[in-house]
Amino acid sequence: MYTSIRRYNVKPDSTEEVIRRSEKGFLPIVTKSPGFLAYDLVNTGNNTLTTISTFEDRTGAEQSNKLAEGWVKDNLASLVTEPPMIMSGEIGVHRTK
Repeated sequence: MYTSIRRYNVKPDSTEEVIRRSEKGFLPIVTKSPGFLAYDLVNTGNNTLTTISTFEDRTGAEQSNKLAEGWVKDNLASLVTEPPMIMSGEIGVHRTK
């Protein structure tokens, strides 16, 4: 499994709007991507949001970054203050309850 983590800085008081738009707009897109396993959007405080996209393979994780880049540009450009910090890689340990 591979994951991609993207950290976004957003304008003050726009966190809830970004979450709302992401749930209605981006979530349906990313969940239909080949190899999709999970997507989380975390309010990490101080006007930052972090997304965690998990896929069966590296190709899916990398593709999610391209999908996110285009979607954010088209739908959130006025609310995001700079390009996201992106980290990705193979999952070494994974466990769910």
